[in-house]
Amino acid sequence: MAKHKLQRFAENETFTNLFQHQNYDVRNDAFPMKGHWHNDYFHNENPIVVEVGCGRGEYTVAMARQFPDKNFVGMDRKGARIWRGCKDATIENITNAAFIRGQIDDIERYFGPGEVAEIWVTFPDPQPKKARRRLVSPNFVERYCKVWGPKGILHLKTDSRLLYEYILETAGEENWKVLQNIEHVYAEPKLPFLTEIQTFYEKKWLEQDSLISYVKVEVDNSAE
Repeated sequence: MAKHKLQRFAENETFTNLFQHQNYDVRNDAFPMKGHWHNDYFHNENPIVVEVGCGRGEYTVAMARQFPDKNFVGMDRKGARIWRGCKDATIENITNAAFIRGQIDDIERYFGPGEVAEIWVTFPDPQPKKARRRLVSPNFVERYCKVWGPKGILHLKTDSRLLYEYILETAGEENWKVLQNIEHVYAEPKLPFLTEIQTFYEKKWLEQDSLISYVKVEVDNSAE
């Protein structure tokens, strides 16, 4: 296993679609792509969608395939996991997908104000004892607001009842607008990308007959 990790780490250094934290001192120097993703990487003005905690990048790559009129960036701190998405996008020459190996807490160090249109959170750790660490908590939404425009879109796809109920409750408390609420994605197949794209963990949950839910909210960022 360690050998495979070392091989993946080495291959990560060759990917032009991957930006790794060890190559950029984002806390002390400006990340070169911050504020320049449209011009210097994607070479278009299409909306940028960020998947935080992207894991193996299945959703990032698959959405890039399905939505060529949008740009996608997957973020994860694990190099051995993110390798898969980088490699698949490279092999398929998917030019509207990129990856960042870094901490989600540092999202505003990788993107400029208004540079991100949407954020996806797919099957995150529900953090049952640490609400502030939930990737859809007001604590993280405050960070997302630093890179969103006047209206920020947040997507959550989860097998966790705790997290599903939490985002709906929090949306009411924080005045986030719930645009879509699908409690059972596979019982109500309204959006193909919710059922046709499956992460590694989602396939495991489905084998266990877990309930998969989806919530899309809009956050008014105009006062920020």
